[in-house]
Amino acid sequence: MGMQTKYYIVAASALPEIFVKVAEAKRMMQTGEADTVGEATRLVGISRSAFYKYKDSVQPFNDMKTGHIITFYAMLKDNPGVLSNVLSIFAGSGANILTINQSIPTNGCAAVTISAETSDMEISLEELIARAAGLEGVIRFEILAG
Repeated sequence: MGMQTKYYIVAASALPEIFVKVAEAKRMMQTGEADTVGEATRLVGISRSAFYKYKDSVQPFNDMKTGHIITFYAMLKDNPGVLSNVLSIFAGSGANILTINQSIPTNGCAAVTISAETSDMEISLEELIARAAGLEGVIRFEILAG
């Protein structure tokens, strides 16, 4: 049985500086302040290897008390029913889906973003992520923004 990923909300001031800088580099690339990983890492003062080491583990987490809207990112296999099964997890949790965006599948996979209102969820956010990530055909499932 595989280990479930656990998430913690930690004040930025309590984090090692490298995590904060990785998050800042990611933000700079998303906003267009930096065009490349090399440029972003140079601007924040970290190596590219440090960025790549932590980039998938460091995500900014905005205050969820205002709106409770979270955007999830999923990489799904291009098989019938995979997206439907993910959406069923949301429906069963009490989350209200606001938007769904899917890329055209390439190499047998499609990137999907789902924004949902989570204030009325009957399960924890960690449980929703674990259920969705555990579905057949789900390659990756994580919080993109919150």
